[in-house]
Amino acid sequence: MAISLNEMKKRVVSGIRPTGKLHLGNLHGALENWKKLQDEHECFFFIADLHALTSEYQDSAPIKGYIQDILIDWLSAGLDPDRCTIFIQSKVPEHTQLHVIFSMITPLPWLERNPTYKEQQQELIDRDLNTYGFLGYPVLQAADILIYKAQIVPVGVDQLPHLELTREIARRFNYLYRPIFPLPEPFLTEMPKLLGIDRRKMSKSYNNAIYLSDSPEVIKEKVGRMFTDASRLRRSDPGNPDICNVFSFHRFYTPIEIVENIKTDCPLAKIGCVECKRILAKNLIKGLSSYRKRRQYYLKHLRDLDDVLQSGISYARKEAQATLEEVKEAVNI
Repeated sequence: MAISLNEMKKRVVSGIRPTGKLHLGNLHGALENWKKLQDEHECFFFIADLHALTSEYQDSAPIKGYIQDILIDWLSAGLDPDRCTIFIQSKVPEHTQLHVIFSMITPLPWLERNPTYKEQQQELIDRDLNTYGFLGYPVLQAADILIYKAQIVPVGVDQLPHLELTREIARRFNYLYRPIFPLPEPFLTEMPKLLGIDRRKMSKSYNNAIYLSDSPEVIKEKVGRMFTDASRLRRSDPGNPDICNVFSFHRFYTPIEIVENIKTDCPLAKIGCVECKRILAKNLIKGLSSYRKRRQYYLKHLRDLDDVLQSGISYARKEAQATLEEVKEAVNI
Protein backbone atom coordinates (compact mmCIF):
# COMPACT_ATOMS: atom_id res chain seq x y z
CA MET A 1 0.00 0.00 0.00
CA ALA A 2 1.42 3.41 -0.95
CA ILE A 3 2.08 5.82 1.92
CA SER A 4 1.52 9.55 2.17
CA LEU A 5 3.87 12.39 3.05
CA ASN A 6 1.97 12.99 6.28
CA GLU A 7 3.64 10.16 8.14
CA MET A 8 6.68 10.75 10.38
CA LYS A 9 10.06 11.45 8.81
CA LYS A 10 11.49 8.39 7.12
CA ARG A 11 14.37 7.52 4.81
CA VAL A 12 13.89 7.91 1.04
CA VAL A 13 16.13 6.59 -1.76
CA SER A 14 15.88 7.22 -5.50
CA GLY A 15 18.18 7.64 -8.49
CA ILE A 16 18.41 8.51 -12.19
CA ARG A 17 20.60 6.89 -14.83
CA PRO A 18 23.02 9.26 -16.63
CA THR A 19 22.16 8.11 -20.16
CA GLY A 20 21.26 11.55 -21.53
CA LYS A 21 20.23 15.08 -20.65
CA LEU A 22 17.21 15.55 -18.40
CA HIS A 23 13.97 16.74 -20.01
CA LEU A 24 10.61 18.13 -18.95
CA GLY A 25 9.30 14.63 -18.30
CA ASN A 26 12.08 14.09 -15.73
CA LEU A 27 11.35 17.46 -14.12
CA HIS A 28 7.64 16.83 -13.59
CA GLY A 29 7.84 13.06 -13.17
CA ALA A 30 10.68 12.96 -10.63
CA LEU A 31 12.40 16.17 -9.57
CA GLU A 32 9.28 18.06 -8.52
CA ASN A 33 8.36 15.15 -6.25
CA TRP A 34 11.89 14.88 -4.89
CA LYS A 35 11.83 18.56 -3.92
CA LYS A 36 8.75 17.92 -1.79
CA LEU A 37 10.22 14.77 -0.26
CA GLN A 38 13.46 16.49 0.81
CA ASP A 39 11.39 18.83 2.99
CA GLU A 40 9.60 15.99 4.76
CA HIS A 41 12.06 13.07 4.93
CA GLU A 42 15.73 12.08 4.98
CA CYS A 43 16.50 11.68 1.28
CA PHE A 44 19.32 9.99 -0.62
CA PHE A 45 19.36 10.86 -4.32
CA PHE A 46 22.03 9.25 -6.47
CA ILE A 47 23.24 9.36 -10.07
CA ALA A 48 23.12 5.69 -11.12
CA ASP A 49 26.18 5.44 -13.35
CA LEU A 50 26.56 1.68 -12.82
CA HIS A 51 22.98 1.18 -13.95
CA ALA A 52 23.76 3.23 -17.06
CA LEU A 53 26.25 0.55 -18.09
CA THR A 54 23.49 -2.05 -18.38
CA SER A 55 22.44 -0.52 -21.69
CA GLU A 56 25.35 1.82 -22.55
CA TYR A 57 28.33 -0.49 -21.93
CA GLN A 58 29.37 -0.44 -25.59
CA ASP A 59 29.66 3.36 -25.59
CA SER A 60 30.29 4.47 -22.01
CA ALA A 61 32.35 7.60 -22.82
CA PRO A 62 29.42 10.09 -22.61
CA ILE A 63 28.37 8.96 -19.11
CA LYS A 64 30.78 11.29 -17.25
CA GLY A 65 29.46 14.31 -19.12
CA TYR A 66 25.88 13.33 -18.42
CA ILE A 67 26.71 12.98 -14.71
CA GLN A 68 27.77 16.64 -14.59
CA ASP A 69 24.72 17.73 -16.60
CA ILE A 70 22.37 15.84 -14.31
CA LEU A 71 23.94 17.23 -11.16
CA ILE A 72 23.58 20.77 -12.52
CA ASP A 73 19.98 20.06 -13.46
CA TRP A 74 19.21 18.68 -10.01
CA LEU A 75 20.61 21.70 -8.20
CA SER A 76 19.03 24.13 -10.66
CA ALA A 77 15.65 22.44 -10.23
CA GLY A 78 15.78 22.94 -6.45
CA LEU A 79 17.40 19.91 -4.86
CA ASP A 80 19.25 21.26 -1.82
CA PRO A 81 22.39 19.44 -0.58
CA ASP A 82 21.66 20.85 2.89
CA ARG A 83 18.33 19.00 2.89
CA CYS A 84 19.21 15.82 0.99
CA THR A 85 22.22 13.61 0.28
CA ILE A 86 23.40 13.73 -3.35
CA PHE A 87 26.05 11.32 -4.63
CA ILE A 88 27.27 9.11 -7.46
CA GLN A 89 26.44 5.40 -7.21
CA SER A 90 29.88 4.05 -8.21
CA LYS A 91 31.62 6.21 -5.59
CA VAL A 92 29.96 4.19 -2.84
CA PRO A 93 31.39 0.67 -3.43
CA GLU A 94 29.19 -0.79 -0.70
CA HIS A 95 26.38 -0.83 -3.29
CA THR A 96 28.23 -3.39 -5.39
CA GLN A 97 29.34 -5.43 -2.39
CA LEU A 98 25.78 -5.81 -1.17
CA HIS A 99 24.72 -6.55 -4.76
CA VAL A 100 27.09 -9.54 -4.86
CA ILE A 101 25.65 -10.93 -1.64
CA PHE A 102 22.08 -10.44 -2.87
CA SER A 103 22.93 -12.11 -6.19
CA MET A 104 23.83 -15.27 -4.27
CA ILE A 105 20.35 -15.59 -2.75
CA THR A 106 18.12 -14.28 -5.56
CA PRO A 107 16.39 -17.09 -7.51
CA LEU A 108 16.88 -16.79 -11.27
CA PRO A 109 13.13 -17.15 -12.05
CA TRP A 110 12.46 -13.97 -10.07
CA LEU A 111 14.56 -12.03 -12.57
CA GLU A 112 13.31 -13.81 -15.69
CA ARG A 113 9.68 -13.06 -14.92
CA ASN A 114 10.31 -9.38 -14.28
CA PRO A 115 7.82 -7.73 -16.73
CA THR A 116 10.13 -4.84 -17.62
CA TYR A 117 12.98 -7.19 -18.63
CA LYS A 118 11.45 -8.23 -21.95
CA GLU A 119 9.80 -4.86 -22.50
CA GLN A 120 13.12 -3.04 -22.39
CA GLN A 121 14.75 -5.63 -24.62
CA GLN A 122 12.09 -4.93 -27.23
CA GLU A 123 12.31 -1.16 -26.79
CA LEU A 124 16.12 -1.03 -27.06
CA ILE A 125 16.45 -3.35 -30.04
CA ASP A 126 19.58 -1.53 -31.28
CA ARG A 127 21.59 -2.80 -28.27
CA ASP A 128 22.72 -6.26 -27.22
CA LEU A 129 21.09 -6.65 -23.81
CA ASN A 130 21.64 -10.39 -23.41
CA THR A 131 23.98 -9.80 -20.49
CA TYR A 132 24.07 -10.82 -16.86
CA GLY A 133 24.15 -7.15 -15.84
CA PHE A 134 20.92 -6.37 -17.66
CA LEU A 135 19.14 -9.43 -16.27
CA GLY A 136 20.44 -8.69 -12.77
CA TYR A 137 19.59 -4.98 -12.90
CA PRO A 138 16.87 -5.35 -10.20
CA VAL A 139 19.34 -7.01 -7.81
CA LEU A 140 21.68 -4.03 -7.95
CA GLN A 141 18.63 -1.81 -7.59
CA ALA A 142 17.67 -3.69 -4.44
CA ALA A 143 21.17 -3.11 -3.07
CA ASP A 144 20.91 0.61 -3.88
CA ILE A 145 17.74 0.86 -1.83
CA LEU A 146 18.45 -1.52 1.04
CA ILE A 147 22.03 -0.43 1.74
CA TYR A 148 20.44 2.68 3.30
CA LYS A 149 17.55 0.75 4.86
CA ALA A 150 15.14 2.90 2.87
CA GLN A 151 11.53 2.95 3.97
CA ILE A 152 10.17 4.96 1.04
CA VAL A 153 10.92 4.71 -2.67
CA PRO A 154 9.21 7.18 -5.04
CA VAL A 155 8.09 5.24 -8.11
CA GLY A 156 5.63 5.33 -10.97
CA VAL A 157 3.08 2.55 -11.34
CA ASP A 158 5.21 0.88 -14.04
CA GLN A 159 8.11 0.54 -11.57
CA LEU A 160 6.15 -1.27 -8.87
CA PRO A 161 7.31 -4.76 -10.01
CA HIS A 162 10.94 -3.70 -9.49
CA LEU A 163 10.23 -2.45 -6.00
CA GLU A 164 8.30 -5.61 -5.14
CA LEU A 165 11.36 -7.62 -6.17
CA THR A 166 13.43 -5.49 -3.79
CA ARG A 167 10.98 -6.35 -1.04
CA GLU A 168 11.20 -10.05 -1.90
CA ILE A 169 15.00 -9.97 -1.72
CA ALA A 170 14.80 -8.21 1.66
CA ARG A 171 12.34 -10.80 2.93
CA ARG A 172 14.56 -13.66 1.75
CA PHE A 173 17.68 -12.20 3.34
CA ASN A 174 15.87 -11.52 6.62
CA TYR A 175 14.58 -15.12 6.63
CA LEU A 176 17.89 -16.77 5.74
CA TYR A 177 20.04 -14.78 8.14
CA ARG A 178 18.45 -12.26 10.48
CA PRO A 179 16.10 -9.27 10.17
CA ILE A 180 18.20 -6.36 9.00
CA PHE A 181 16.24 -4.75 6.20
CA PRO A 182 12.89 -2.94 6.34
CA LEU A 183 10.48 -3.60 3.49
CA PRO A 184 10.44 -0.31 1.55
CA GLU A 185 7.04 1.09 0.65
CA PRO A 186 6.26 2.84 -2.65
CA PHE A 187 5.46 6.51 -2.73
CA LEU A 188 3.37 6.58 -5.89
CA THR A 189 4.19 9.61 -7.97
CA GLU A 190 1.60 10.94 -10.36
CA MET A 191 3.18 10.87 -13.81
CA PRO A 192 2.17 13.94 -15.82
CA LYS A 193 0.86 13.43 -19.35
CA LEU A 194 3.80 15.14 -21.04
CA LEU A 195 4.70 13.32 -24.22
CA GLY A 196 7.46 14.11 -26.66
CA ILE A 197 6.93 16.62 -29.46
CA ASP A 198 5.86 13.70 -31.70
CA ARG A 199 3.33 12.36 -29.13
CA ARG A 200 5.49 9.37 -28.27
CA LYS A 201 7.10 8.87 -24.86
CA MET A 202 9.52 11.73 -24.23
CA SER A 203 12.96 10.19 -24.69
CA LYS A 204 16.41 11.09 -25.99
CA SER A 205 16.26 7.83 -27.96
CA TYR A 206 13.37 9.23 -30.02
CA ASN A 207 14.97 12.68 -30.39
CA ASN A 208 11.63 14.17 -29.32
CA ALA A 209 12.39 15.69 -25.91
CA ILE A 210 12.44 19.26 -24.67
CA TYR A 211 15.51 19.33 -22.44
CA LEU A 212 15.90 21.42 -19.31
CA SER A 213 19.11 22.81 -20.81
CA ASP A 214 17.51 23.88 -24.12
CA SER A 215 17.88 27.56 -24.98
CA PRO A 216 14.79 29.75 -25.59
CA GLU A 217 15.50 29.59 -29.33
CA VAL A 218 15.58 25.78 -29.29
CA ILE A 219 12.41 25.65 -27.20
CA LYS A 220 10.59 27.85 -29.73
CA GLU A 221 11.75 25.61 -32.58
CA LYS A 222 10.70 22.39 -30.82
CA VAL A 223 7.31 23.74 -29.77
CA GLY A 224 6.77 24.81 -33.37
CA ARG A 225 7.23 21.19 -34.46
CA MET A 226 4.91 19.71 -31.84
CA PHE A 227 2.08 17.45 -33.02
CA THR A 228 -1.39 18.80 -32.35
CA ASP A 229 -4.87 17.39 -33.01
CA ALA A 230 -4.26 15.22 -36.10
CA SER A 231 -7.84 15.73 -37.32
CA ARG A 232 -7.40 19.51 -37.49
CA LEU A 233 -6.04 19.98 -41.01
CA ARG A 234 -7.00 23.64 -41.57
CA ARG A 235 -7.18 26.77 -39.44
CA SER A 236 -10.96 26.77 -39.81
CA ASP A 237 -11.33 23.18 -38.55
CA PRO A 238 -12.49 22.73 -34.93
CA GLY A 239 -9.90 21.22 -32.61
CA ASN A 240 -10.05 18.96 -29.59
CA PRO A 241 -7.80 20.12 -26.70
CA ASP A 242 -8.26 16.80 -24.89
CA ILE A 243 -6.20 14.98 -27.52
CA CYS A 244 -3.80 17.82 -28.34
CA ASN A 245 -0.24 17.42 -27.09
CA VAL A 246 0.32 21.18 -27.03
CA PHE A 247 -2.65 21.69 -24.71
CA SER A 248 -1.27 19.17 -22.21
CA PHE A 249 1.81 21.41 -21.81
CA HIS A 250 -0.35 24.52 -21.37
CA ARG A 251 -1.74 23.01 -18.17
CA PHE A 252 1.74 23.23 -16.60
CA TYR A 253 3.08 26.50 -17.96
CA THR A 254 0.27 28.79 -19.13
CA PRO A 255 -1.84 30.92 -16.72
CA ILE A 256 -5.14 29.22 -15.93
CA GLU A 257 -7.32 31.95 -17.44
CA ILE A 258 -5.52 31.62 -20.78
CA VAL A 259 -5.78 27.82 -20.59
CA GLU A 260 -9.54 28.12 -20.11
CA ASN A 261 -9.81 30.49 -23.08
CA ILE A 262 -7.89 28.06 -25.29
CA LYS A 263 -10.06 25.19 -24.12
CA THR A 264 -13.15 27.17 -25.16
CA ASP A 265 -11.82 28.72 -28.37
CA CYS A 266 -10.06 25.70 -29.90
CA PRO A 267 -13.24 23.60 -30.52
CA LEU A 268 -14.79 26.71 -32.12
CA ALA A 269 -11.73 27.31 -34.34
CA LYS A 270 -11.29 30.76 -32.78
CA ILE A 271 -7.60 30.05 -32.21
CA GLY A 272 -5.19 28.32 -34.58
CA CYS A 273 -2.42 25.86 -33.79
CA VAL A 274 0.33 28.30 -34.74
CA GLU A 275 -0.95 30.91 -32.30
CA CYS A 276 -1.50 28.25 -29.65
CA LYS A 277 2.11 27.09 -29.98
CA ARG A 278 3.37 30.67 -29.83
CA ILE A 279 1.56 31.14 -26.50
CA LEU A 280 3.00 27.89 -25.15
CA ALA A 281 6.57 28.70 -26.19
CA LYS A 282 6.38 32.10 -24.50
CA ASN A 283 5.07 30.68 -21.22
CA LEU A 284 7.34 27.64 -21.26
CA ILE A 285 10.40 29.85 -21.67
CA LYS A 286 9.13 32.10 -18.88
CA GLY A 287 8.39 29.13 -16.63
CA LEU A 288 11.95 27.85 -16.98
CA SER A 289 13.64 31.25 -16.64
CA SER A 290 14.57 30.92 -12.95
CA TYR A 291 15.84 27.41 -13.57
CA ARG A 292 17.91 28.69 -16.51
CA LYS A 293 19.51 31.42 -14.32
CA ARG A 294 20.52 28.89 -11.68
CA ARG A 295 21.92 26.61 -14.36
CA GLN A 296 24.11 29.41 -15.71
CA TYR A 297 25.39 30.00 -12.19
CA TYR A 298 26.50 26.40 -11.73
CA LEU A 299 28.10 26.27 -15.16
CA LYS A 300 30.33 29.12 -13.96
CA HIS A 301 30.94 27.55 -10.52
CA LEU A 302 31.78 23.93 -11.28
CA ARG A 303 33.83 23.63 -8.09
CA ASP A 304 30.58 23.89 -6.16
CA LEU A 305 29.57 20.59 -7.76
CA ASP A 306 32.65 18.85 -6.36
CA ASP A 307 31.83 20.13 -2.87
CA VAL A 308 28.26 18.84 -3.13
CA LEU A 309 29.40 15.41 -4.32
CA GLN A 310 32.22 14.99 -1.81
CA SER A 311 29.92 15.81 1.09
CA GLY A 312 27.18 13.52 -0.23
CA ILE A 313 29.53 10.64 -0.96
CA SER A 314 31.12 10.89 2.48
CA TYR A 315 27.79 10.68 4.30
CA ALA A 316 26.39 8.00 2.00
CA ARG A 317 29.47 5.82 2.52
CA LYS A 318 29.24 6.19 6.28
CA GLU A 319 25.64 4.95 6.28
CA ALA A 320 26.31 2.24 3.70
CA GLN A 321 29.35 0.90 5.57
CA ALA A 322 27.34 0.54 8.75
CA THR A 323 24.70 -1.54 6.95
CA LEU A 324 27.30 -3.67 5.18
CA GLU A 325 29.00 -4.51 8.47
CA GLU A 326 25.67 -5.78 9.80
CA VAL A 327 25.19 -7.84 6.63
CA LYS A 328 28.66 -9.39 6.78
CA GLU A 329 28.18 -10.32 10.42
CA ALA A 330 24.82 -11.92 9.64
CA VAL A 331 26.19 -13.87 6.65
CA ASN A 332 29.35 -14.82 8.60
CA ILE A 333 31.89 -13.41 6.14
